[in-house]
Amino acid sequence: MSNKILIVDDHLVVRTGVSIILEESFKDAMLFTTENYPDTIAFLNDNEVDLIILDINIPGGKNKEMISEIRALQPEVKILIFSVYEEATHAYQYIIAGANGYLNKLSDKEKIILAVETILKTGNYFSADFVSTIIKASINKQAINPIDKLSKRELEITELLVEGNGNLEIANKLDIQMTTVSTHKNKIFNKLNVKNIVELIAVFNNH
Repeated sequence: MSNKILIVDDHLVVRTGVSIILEESFKDAMLFTTENYPDTIAFLNDNEVDLIILDINIPGGKNKEMISEIRALQPEVKILIFSVYEEATHAYQYIIAGANGYLNKLSDKEKIILAVETILKTGNYFSADFVSTIIKASINKQAINPIDKLSKRELEITELLVEGNGNLEIANKLDIQMTTVSTHKNKIFNKLNVKNIVELIAVFNNH
């Protein structure tokens, strides 16, 4: 029986590129695409799929909450997070939230194929680097990721800061006051023990 795979991404180039890669390697697979979260939920209400390749930054998206909402519709579906964010900084929180795997968008063709093939066969995909990080953290009894100290709102603001947004831009995007952004920013800096944006980016990208 052919596998049904849904590719969820707001960029046409990404949807097309991943589709081409999968069409070449999974001849019997049925591929579908959506470009935002509302359309994704509508599609899943009417169609059962085996695997969702899910970008976390899609219009209408809800970060980790999307996983539980999708599973409420289709409990057995496999979810592979496909993100621009580094595995080291983001994979753990999405795996804990229920995703079956995490893949960076800069991954080469072979790694994309391996991730999809592994999830379809075994139910999960974890890279060697991610497994190594988990093991080291367990042995050393350390937090796997300093970013995990942040609340949901603090993480949203951190991501926007790292992307180069200023306080006003963040306030407008999140529909909050600039003073609220400043308060969260100070809390983020204190929790991560950084003094400026450059140090914040280093922590964000290297842990």
